[in-house]
Amino acid sequence: QVQLVESGGGLVQAGGSLRLSCAASGRSFSTYAMAWFRQAPGKEREFVAGISQSGGSTYYADSVKGRFTISRDNVKNTVFLQMNSLKAEDTAVYYCAADSYLTVVAERYDYWGQGTQVTVSS
Repeated sequence: QVQLVESGGGLVQAGGSLRLSCAASGRSFSTYAMAWFRQAPGKEREFVAGISQSGGSTYYADSVKGRFTISRDNVKNTVFLQMNSLKAEDTAVYYCAADSYLTVVAERYDYWGQGTQVTVSS
């Protein structure tokens, strides 16, 4: 089992940047693929970015490609989401998730953090 705690959310102006972190504890972090999802009010939870266990493979939603970067540090048991050129439509609660397999399907993930709010003012 793994516990996940996100941090780094906040209020930022459009065009600005934020860096989210997700610290993991419990079973070996490096055995999990990690992903970031987000959920805006009244909308479904959607895949944002994912990274393989080694960090060698990354995947992004089309809406964030070229603006967001996912990375991980398997020594510090942390996954990051660097968000640049933020837009008002990026406003959502951002969640990190862990599972043995990297997928864009939220229901497949066994472990979730509590979420961190990102608000982008236009």
